[in-house]
Amino acid sequence: MPSKKLMGCWAFVDVCLLAAGIFTLVISIVWRAPNLLRDMVVSPSDLTTGLVLGIVLLVTWALSIGAIIQPNHVTKGLMFLNWMLILDTIGVVVIGSFVWFYTLQERIEFHGVFAALDQTTQIAVQDTLKCCGYFNSTDLAVVGGQFCANETFIQQTNNATGNFCVGPITEHADYTLNNIFTSIYGFMAIIILLFLATLCVINTRVEEERIKRIDEKRGGRNGFV
Repeated sequence: MPSKKLMGCWAFVDVCLLAAGIFTLVISIVWRAPNLLRDMVVSPSDLTTGLVLGIVLLVTWALSIGAIIQPNHVTKGLMFLNWMLILDTIGVVVIGSFVWFYTLQERIEFHGVFAALDQTTQIAVQDTLKCCGYFNSTDLAVVGGQFCANETFIQQTNNATGNFCVGPITEHADYTLNNIFTSIYGFMAIIILLFLATLCVINTRVEEERIKRIDEKRGGRNGFV
């Protein structure tokens, strides 16, 4: 049997993988509730991707439990687990990198997002963020609501104060997206540590089985002569 310290480390990292899967799954479900600003940043397809990632992490965790409880001489389950962890790594890197790349051009990207909103939602965003127009008062500014009540306010007062929506929208988006891809990349540490811990368990089990066979060939004597 591998040492208690090794198995304790393996179990701790495995629990972290379970927590990562549950966290991703719960966030992907909870964030489907309507939220004006968050819905601009995180689309339903993004949440579906998060849901799939959470399920994959939980499946990997279930596989790890099935693999670790096998007898010492059976290591195929642990080997398969490590291949699964490699696939998890690829998925996490692709998703995290996609989110990170999106943050590099937020001002332009969210101009398109804001433009795609219907006027009622645009007015709600303007009222919430106390801004009129996206880059300036002539860019996607919608008259209506409490803040951008009339054209005179938009062209004079808002221009003078510079309360345009690009700043608060990208600030909120940057905060949300940074937290998302930081969390996703954080899963990498868990996956890599579990991969390495599983390799150690495999090597220890193989070595113990090798010594056991040598002892059996020598008539059951323990150790080397």
